[in-house]
This record gives sequence, structure tokens and C-alpha cells, in this order.
Amino acid sequence: MISLLERLTQTDGVSGNEDAVRDIIKNEIEKYCDDVTVDAMGNIIAHKSGTGKKIMLAAHMDEIGVIVTFIDDKGFLRFAPVGGLYIRDLTCRRVRFANGTVGVIGCEDDEKKPELKKLYIDIGAKNAKDAQKRVSVGDTAAFVGGYHKSRDTIVSKALDNRVGCYVALESAKRLKESAADMYYVFTTQEEVGLRGAKTAAYTVAPDYAIALDVTDTGDTPEAPKMPVKLGGGAAIKVMDRSVLCDADIRETMRAAAQKDGILYQLEIMTDGGTDAGAIHLSRGGVKTGGISVPARYIHSPSEMVSDKDVKACIALAVSTAQMLSGQ
Repeated sequence: MISLLERLTQTDGVSGNEDAVRDIIKNEIEKYCDDVTVDAMGNIIAHKSGTGKKIMLAAHMDEIGVIVTFIDDKGFLRFAPVGGLYIRDLTCRRVRFANGTVGVIGCEDDEKKPELKKLYIDIGAKNAKDAQKRVSVGDTAAFVGGYHKSRDTIVSKALDNRVGCYVALESAKRLKESAADMYYVFTTQEEVGLRGAKTAAYTVAPDYAIALDVTDTGDTPEAPKMPVKLGGGAAIKVMDRSVLCDADIRETMRAAAQKDGILYQLEIMTDGGTDAGAIHLSRGGVKTGGISVPARYIHSPSEMVSDKDVKACIALAVSTAQMLSGQ
């Protein structure tokens, strides 16, 4: 039986084209909330009524990908990145378009560090006319990367950030009864500038917000030095490039983790940001924190997380919401 997390990761949803993923999430979250709406940006805003403080749990639905910018006479596709891509790692990667067309990224030469302008997508077309029957300029494609679970480890494309969406969904399932006024928000276009979170936070106007996402680790050979490691528990965000997290929220998370025996670690991510960056600046400001799933090989088709860490993040999200609501 295919798990919910596998369904989420293996459904494509490049920034601005999150429809298929949104359908899955909307169908799931409707089971646990009183009201579910989709706004003009495509964000899902799911509300579970309560009498306490307004708490927003946010996870972005979109993933990185590519967009077709030109089709040459021979049927090869030129493209631009959607989100942050590591150009050096793109050669021979497979991508998949919404209609199922699969292509391989090739390079004009054998340079170790190719320029983006020298890369192309090969869909096996005979010429431009043949290619245009399958793909158009403006079409986006996601990277192909299967889902594999072995003991405690999960490897897949799009764990950034479908695993955050999964944490939010599982939290909603466990928080059926809560004094808090809960908002579960699944945002769009995070990978291209935290865009969905900006409008969603303005609409919800929460008292507290927690962004659910992935974070880098420092436990692989030659990795930048940071204390976060796979299997080390939920990562409580201190800061990233987009936000300095609210100290009260952070200490509440630590107290919740210690009270319930949840394994945790502290996260300072110096490269990259999350929806927290847009949320905390909304309206007059929002007290915002972050719970992150440690992940290796982020922005690749083979992102890796620990099932133990995922479970710790779910438990911490639930415990923190309960503590913030005074339960």
C-alpha cells in the first residue's frame, strides 16, 4: 500500500503549478478541519475552530523544477530554473512534464561546471514540430526521483517540502480537540520567494506561527559545520537567512519537547530560508518559529530524511500547539 508521504512526494508540483499536490492535501485536511478554502495564490487555508489563541502551522507544497524557454529546430528544449538548482549536478538528470513526457538534461560539452545556457532537455523529439506536439514554451517539469524507505531512512525527490506537509497533516489528525484556534496552511511558490506565505499570513493574521520545512545537516563528509544531524530529532529553528525566530516560541518548543520526551536539536541554517521569513513580517508582525526535518541532499532528486525525525517533528508540532494554547 502506498503511504501518504510517498503519494505526496511522487506527485509533481513545481512552483506555480501545485494543483495535483493541492488536491491530495485538500482531500486529507478536510477530514480534520471545520473549513477549508483555497485563496487566489493557490494556498490551502484549513481552519479548526477554537476559543484560544490563533495558531498557524505552515508548510509549502511546491518543489523546485525547470521551465521551458525555447525549443530549437532539432527539438531540444532550453530551460530556466524554477527555484534554486545546483547547475553542476543537472547533467543526465531526468525531468517529467505534467502530461507525462520525460526528458533527460544534456550538455553541449563535457565541462565539469557547465553554464546553464549550455544545458538542454532531450525528450527524444525528431525536430521542433515533433517536440511541440508534447511540450510548449512555459511548461514546467519536476525532477524524477523515486520513493524508497529502508529501515529508518526515506529517500525521494520533493521531500522538500512534502515532508513538512505530511507533518502538518499528521498534526491535524492528532489535534482533533484543541483549545487553540488552529490554521493549517499549505503554501505555494515558497521556492521562488516565499510568495504564498506572504498573502496567507496576511489573511489569517495569526497570534503565533510555526513554519514546517526541512533543514540542512552537518553530518556528511566535508559538510559545512552545523550541529544538526540525521536521526538527531526535530530541529528547532533559531535562525536562517530569512528570519531570526521569536525567542518565546523557541523556548516554548524546547519546554514542550522536554516535557514530552521528544528528541530535538537546535538549528541555525546560514544558507536558505523558509516561509517563516515572510510570515513574521506580515501585518504588524507575527511571533514565529520553525520546526524542521533534518535532510541530506536538499534540492536533489534523492533527498534523505529519517523516519524517527519525522515522527519527532509531528510530536513537537502537536505539543507546542497545545502549550501555546494553554493546554
